Amino acid sequence: MLITTSEFVHGKELHHLGLVQGSTVRAKHIGKAIIAGFRQIGGGEIHEYTELLFEARVDATNRMIMNAQKLGADAVVAVRYSTCSVMEGNSEVMVYGTAVKFA
Repeated sequence: MLITTSEFVHGKELHHLGLVQGSTVRAKHIGKAIIAGFRQIGGGEIHEYTELLFEARVDATNRMIMNAQKLGADAVVAVRYSTCSVMEGNSEVMVYGTAVKFA
């Protein structure tokens, strides 16, 4: 499945199937959250949260792809990611785009 942030696919005529999305809400294990808290004091990258959000993006993207496959899509265009805090220590990652079929 082709996934792109572009609104078109070079050389292809697109038939729009509709909006598809995927999301996940993640919380870090309490032990890793404590380590992340110590890292915050010292500054720099908080690897525990970088890893958390990477995994969340992968899961959300896979869920979006599954939704696109259900529609018979060849690709998802105009893909965008959104991240927000649901509550302290929890983050939601959402990905959405337009499912298309090649004409």
